[in-house]
Amino acid sequence: MSELDLSTLGSEYKYGFIDEIRPVYKAEKGLSKRVVEAISYHKGEPEWMRKFRLRALEIFQKKPMPTWGPDLSELEREMPNLYYYVKPAEVRDARSWEEVPEEIRRTYERLGIPEAERKVLAGVGAQYDSEMVYHRVREELERQGVIFVSIEEGLRHYEDLFREYFATVVPPEDNKFAALNSAVWSGGSFVYIPPGVKVELPLQAYFRVNTPEFGQFERTLIVVDEGAEVHYIEGCTAPTYTTDSLHTGVIEIVVKRGARSRYTTIQNWSTNMYNLVTQRALVYQEAFHEWLDGNLGSKVTMKYPSSYLMEPGARTEILSIAFANTGQHLDTGAKIILAAPHTSGTIVSKSISKGEGRASYRGLVKVLEGARHAKVNVECDALLLNEESRTDTYPYIEINEETAHVGHEATVSKINDEQIFYLQTRGLKEDEAAALIVRGFIEPIAKELPLEYAVELNRLIELEMEGSVG
Repeated sequence: MSELDLSTLGSEYKYGFIDEIRPVYKAEKGLSKRVVEAISYHKGEPEWMRKFRLRALEIFQKKPMPTWGPDLSELEREMPNLYYYVKPAEVRDARSWEEVPEEIRRTYERLGIPEAERKVLAGVGAQYDSEMVYHRVREELERQGVIFVSIEEGLRHYEDLFREYFATVVPPEDNKFAALNSAVWSGGSFVYIPPGVKVELPLQAYFRVNTPEFGQFERTLIVVDEGAEVHYIEGCTAPTYTTDSLHTGVIEIVVKRGARSRYTTIQNWSTNMYNLVTQRALVYQEAFHEWLDGNLGSKVTMKYPSSYLMEPGARTEILSIAFANTGQHLDTGAKIILAAPHTSGTIVSKSISKGEGRASYRGLVKVLEGARHAKVNVECDALLLNEESRTDTYPYIEINEETAHVGHEATVSKINDEQIFYLQTRGLKEDEAAALIVRGFIEPIAKELPLEYAVELNRLIELEMEGSVG
């Protein structure tokens, strides 16, 4: 009997379709040394990576489950029943869509990925369950030395460069789920932008989960060398099953002197997904890094994009939005660590709660001693759409430098009846008026997206808004 929950499909989540695809290999359920070694074997990895994975497994098994955020007790009970590695096909890193198996290619055509690649992207990576099935970057960028390949191909073909940076930004010891990812990582991108090269169009990776009771553990490593520029976009979807799944990604970014980078996530997982992600960037002298983080799906999300400002003049901006509906707890936020003089950062966080949904902001600003004249400003705005919805703010601020300037403000508001009435007098229906107010609320973040993605974000918000009033 299919485990697809048809009652949750339709207008609320158009990506909830299931593909009838039989994987070529599926590891046994549960996490063990045997499963970890099987992953390493199937990928043909060097001995040092196999040992790295096994050490990470030991760290994961010793670390307790986090108790300071959303309730993960149900996930902890279900983890022994998950599949930690599913290989969907023999093809890997295809450079044309014709090389991708027809059943999988059809999925990405339904998602619009090949069309987006032709129109607005400099390169695309596509992951299906545990493996990257497609990766391609424009030839003119390859000629300039740009590397945009799957993480596995990065290890195989650029091992010295890969090993120089891998697990240096997010080591396995960082947290329990970083250790889990380090043990069973599979898929994700390896990106290197040479000095001075400016990638004008975005690179995009798209992650699709198809198998029920599955854990996806992509790992992405991005190195932006001196004076270079890049924008990387991540998107993700999954079918809606009656059983829960797990997504635990790790994103490591190094932004060198004078470089600029942006990492955009439009996360629209189905509402049976636990989304527990570690994202971190090291930003060096006069460099700038931006996180643009959109969270609309999942059952539980714990995600706090982090920027470590390592050298003088480093800057960062973190913009995030979360939309929590009934049955969802989105615990999101940001972290900025200022470790050098004349560094600066901004956090703008927007959350919307509907039904019995709960959106939480959890953030950290830490100014280290010696980070003279560091500046940070944090702005958290929450919008409640009804009486049952909930929002929380958990800001942590540590200042160890007298010359630092740190600001924090937070607001909570509800949709205003007078605003609704005014817009109705201008000819809008009540639900249209509410959707317009919400679009205005998220506009500071939507305007930073490329046009096609801003349109998609607004469309997803409108779907979430259906039935919010009246």
